[in-house]
Amino acid sequence: MSEENFIVQLQAGKQSAFSQLLDDYQQKVFGTCISFIPNKEDAEDVAQEVFLEVFKSIDKFKGNSKLSTWIYKIATNKCLEFIRKKNTKKRFAFMQTIMGNETPLDKTSYFTEVNHPGVLLENKEKSAIIFKAINTLPESQRVIFTLAKIDDKSYQEIVDITGKSLSSVESLMFRAKKSLQQILENYYKTEN
Repeated sequence: MSEENFIVQLQAGKQSAFSQLLDDYQQKVFGTCISFIPNKEDAEDVAQEVFLEVFKSIDKFKGNSKLSTWIYKIATNKCLEFIRKKNTKKRFAFMQTIMGNETPLDKTSYFTEVNHPGVLLENKEKSAIIFKAINTLPESQRVIFTLAKIDDKSYQEIVDITGKSLSSVESLMFRAKKSLQQILENYYKTEN
């Protein structure tokens, strides 16, 4: 079945088309979510939100890009939304602590808990350090780096997902690598 026919069936609300969509994209979307949110349960929750959004918005899909690109764009945005909400909650809890209204919260960053199913137990500490470093990057660099290096997307796919130009993606990737190198060098200098 062609992608156009598949999209028509999705837009018509055909149950078989939605089942096929889940079969084709469930693991891929989860892979993208776990790349941004290295906690299995949270990544699964966000992946579910992605599919709810896809089902709700399929009528708005105009076919200007591939269906997969549109789905990855939704997944990336949902992940960033989740991260922003999490960071806002942490800031609010921290302010409550300062004001004396709340018990002190765990000082460790949300992303130090690495519950990524692909990370071996002995690599969890290193992975936590790397995910924490990635999380300190500016959002535009973090998105490009995560899609390229963790989610294994090509630069062209990243251009399609983010809507940025190829030169912008390359520039952001270069800056992200440089920033990560400095962050990790500084971390290991202070740890040793």
